[in-house]
Amino acid sequence: MSAPPQPNPLPDPVPQLDLSAQYAAMGDEIRTAVERVMASQQFVLGREGAALEEEIAGLCGVAHGIGLASGTDALILALRVCGVQAGDEVLLPPFTFVATGSAVSALGAKPVFVDIRPDTYNINPSEFERRVTPRTRAIVVVHLYGLAADMDPILAFAKSRKLPVIEDNAQAIGASYKGRRTGSLGDLACLSFYPTKNLGAYGDAGMVVTNSVELAARIRTLRNHGQSAKYLSSEPGWNSRLDEIQAAILRVKLRHLSNWQRARQSHAAEYNRLISQIPGVMPPLAPEGFEHVYHQYTVRIEQRDALQKFLSERKIASAVYYPYPLHLQPLYSALGHKAGDFPHAERAAHEVLSLPMYPELRNEQIARVVENIGDFIKGN
Repeated sequence: MSAPPQPNPLPDPVPQLDLSAQYAAMGDEIRTAVERVMASQQFVLGREGAALEEEIAGLCGVAHGIGLASGTDALILALRVCGVQAGDEVLLPPFTFVATGSAVSALGAKPVFVDIRPDTYNINPSEFERRVTPRTRAIVVVHLYGLAADMDPILAFAKSRKLPVIEDNAQAIGASYKGRRTGSLGDLACLSFYPTKNLGAYGDAGMVVTNSVELAARIRTLRNHGQSAKYLSSEPGWNSRLDEIQAAILRVKLRHLSNWQRARQSHAAEYNRLISQIPGVMPPLAPEGFEHVYHQYTVRIEQRDALQKFLSERKIASAVYYPYPLHLQPLYSALGHKAGDFPHAERAAHEVLSLPMYPELRNEQIARVVENIGDFIKGN
């Protein structure tokens, strides 16, 4: 009697991000770097951090890097050294992670939201004029998903109003705009090395980069309890120092970043090729003169939630960045915003979906993702 036929095995899951694949390829290098720090017994403000500051500044095309405990601290300290204080206003997009806004709130200032462009998801400078007031003290520009904002009109407006520009470059390290790296375009730029970023630590870590000697010196003072000399504090500061173990890990990873970036761009090109054959799905835009580094590969579809559920049932992970724009967050209910105030941000929040994207992703996995999107479209 023959054995009954066996069911076809279920395909392996396709994760939205796979950090274990990255570690498998470079674990020895990481462990060597960590052991070097352990042997030195220097854990804070040592040689690894100083070297990383120089290397990241070089990558961004600026003179100075100041390592900090997180990307959020980078935003807070950048705003602080630009003179933002309680009662001031800061222009920023509502379609971003909450840290962009909460950094403003941490200083007692008010975030003033500026709607996004629907094609790039980045802040729309044509909206500045009707949002600026005499209390505006700075502009925070987010380079979302790995794509630079359109900086020329942003910088022109800022110059006309004598406002500093802070780049939230948490998702776009290595990206460029008209031949210049993100991080070198504003007065200061803030980086996050959260583990899921294109260059991620094994915990929280961040940095501010700038060409200003004065701003860099001030942030170095503020990150270390406002100390201008040992045990001599000239102003209230923070305890926000990038530790040596994280710096050593990041230095190892930094050597691989350009290869990872090329892999992400190659994956995006393959996604674009396949998705171009499917109606009703908008791929990410990379305008001429912009180099996208695809921290996320984010598509847009009206039936987003149904598609995400469909993919999940087929063991394909995806993520929504971000389902709630800042002006509709409970945190900012006191500002009195309502649905419809920033329509492009709100529509994006209902329609964007980030598909699997990481350097080790394989073409057959991309094909499976897109094939299932096509099946969903055909069935709906």
